[in-house]
Amino acid sequence: MIAYNYYLPAVLLILIGGYIVNFIIEKLDVAYASPVLLREFEGYYDAEKYRKSQSYLKERVRFSLIENAFFTFGVIIFILAGWFNLIDGFARSLQQAPLVTGLIFLGIIYLVHYLFSIPFTAYRTFVIEEKYGFNRTTPKTFVADIFKHMILTILIGAIILSAILWFFNVSGRWAWLYSWIAVTAFELFLIFIAPVAIMPLFNKFTPLEEGELKAAITDYARLQDFKIKGIYKMDASRRSAKSNAFFTGLGRYKQIVLFDTLVAKMKTDELVAVLAHEIGHYKHKDIFKGLAVSIASTGLMFFALSFFIYNKDFFAAFKMENISVYSGFFLFTFLYQPVNGLFSIGTNYISRRFENSADRFSVDTYKHPEAMISALKRLSVDNLTNLTPHPLKVFLSYSHPPVLTRIEAIRARAGSCCYGIESSGQA
Repeated sequence: MIAYNYYLPAVLLILIGGYIVNFIIEKLDVAYASPVLLREFEGYYDAEKYRKSQSYLKERVRFSLIENAFFTFGVIIFILAGWFNLIDGFARSLQQAPLVTGLIFLGIIYLVHYLFSIPFTAYRTFVIEEKYGFNRTTPKTFVADIFKHMILTILIGAIILSAILWFFNVSGRWAWLYSWIAVTAFELFLIFIAPVAIMPLFNKFTPLEEGELKAAITDYARLQDFKIKGIYKMDASRRSAKSNAFFTGLGRYKQIVLFDTLVAKMKTDELVAVLAHEIGHYKHKDIFKGLAVSIASTGLMFFALSFFIYNKDFFAAFKMENISVYSGFFLFTFLYQPVNGLFSIGTNYISRRFENSADRFSVDTYKHPEAMISALKRLSVDNLTNLTPHPLKVFLSYSHPPVLTRIEAIRARAGSCCYGIESSGQA
């Protein structure tokens, strides 16, 4: 009775309440979007393409809500019907060691979730993204990606989960600490290994050819005493027409990666301005600060887990007949969602501050604020970004400030530094 009076209603409230809150926020966001093309984007958007961006927003939100509803109420059915217990019973019936049994239990749940997600991913890719001119993924690439993601997740997940289950089975009260250290060490290892062992499984990375762009990037990086291992172009156009750029690796292994779609659409000064922004993150140590916050949140999660992993009433709420470390680890994720949500609000706020700071770095060091503004506009138009998101949506889930907010801040910075940007904002 205690479990059903406390834990079960709490978990159901978290699941249903979370969906309702998300539903309200998404609806507010769609309603808040300006139906009229803003003067700031005249010359970048035409009326027809802007209407297309509004339609894209509505369709993505509508489909996302349907997908979230399916998985939310699917999980509720699993809980109320006792299907998690059935999976546990099957895993135990194979009579393996506890660690292997745990991996089987968690593996089955992952596969069930992943298989059910495939139709949604396929519809999003081949219907929605195709309709709005973004999709470049072929059915062959789509299927290959499914198997690659699945194999990688199983391999990496098995390593991490094996360590966690082992520590909680043998280390007593300090298991949460040892698990935290192990997971952190492995995540740091992945940061170094991903560029050479994981990312090339999905995309081709070729050194940026000699020319104006490479020379401009190299010259700017040299002026900022920013050492990079290489500048690469990624064949993102194999899957999507959307544009982006990023850094990968840490320390002397830093690499600049440009989507081929970005190189094709942007001017040299725009690309350098964007990369100056990214270099600003490194100069301000934002990457390490963000990593520290992520590590701290993982430690908090493991510490909280230690109080529930052997709680009989908590297991009873999910109709679990047996208590185990592996099922406790999985079931705890439901109870932890509100804490993680609150933590993400704080991390998103910090991230938005970092983005503003990196924009200022680009303005101050590259001294082409109009190029940064033009780049942001091109990215927004090419990706059909919502130009006027609801403030509540921004507060809760945006890791970057809205594009108009960034443009205003760049203009203010440029004006204070006397770089002479025109008030019209046109590049």
